[in-house]
Amino acid sequence: MTESTLADKRPSIEGLAALSRDFESAPAGKVIAWAAETFGDALVLAASFEDVVLIDLATKATPGIEVIFLDTEAHFPETLAFVEEIRARYGLKLTVTKPGPEAASHPCGREQCCQFRKVAPLRQAVQGSGAWLTSLKRVDAPSRADAPIVGWDDAFGLVKINPLATWTNDDIASYLADHDLPVHPLVSRGYLSIGCAPTTRPVAPGEDPRAGRWAGLDKTECGLHA
Repeated sequence: MTESTLADKRPSIEGLAALSRDFESAPAGKVIAWAAETFGDALVLAASFEDVVLIDLATKATPGIEVIFLDTEAHFPETLAFVEEIRARYGLKLTVTKPGPEAASHPCGREQCCQFRKVAPLRQAVQGSGAWLTSLKRVDAPSRADAPIVGWDDAFGLVKINPLATWTNDDIASYLADHDLPVHPLVSRGYLSIGCAPTTRPVAPGEDPRAGRWAGLDKTECGLHA
């Protein structure tokens, strides 16, 4: 799909806002189906592989969708093994990004590490795409409480679609159980929000699931959803 064709198919900012309101009570599958019909092969999915709910939903609605995994070169070995398990299970069309050489001076935990290891690689990976699907949920963090289901992403220059925005953590757990989907192996060890190994710890019972991310650092977002 050419850039001019994408521009023709993309709703206006006002149209996206109206769509987002309309989708507030819509099933996630309906949102994904709209995205697939609107953007075709210019629709991509960025997955952290913390869970596979969005991958399961998206591959049912649009088999062959490109799935992007950002390999920061600091992931847990369990995450990398889980990626391969899910790739094989779904026969994913998987794109794995790697940081550029400039990331070497920004190891995981440094102030700009995510900019060089996540944001820049994703920006390059989505060039030419019209929209991206994410697993963002409003319950994830206060900074995400007002996340729309559909909106324009200035940072990456394309439409951002959050089909799971209204889901709770219980909704995710129920879907995983109801569909007998595999669970990331670190979940059973108390890792309820899984990022890079150097900056992620297990959480205590009753603790906020994201409390284990960037523990001890003045940071709550990596920049992908800022």
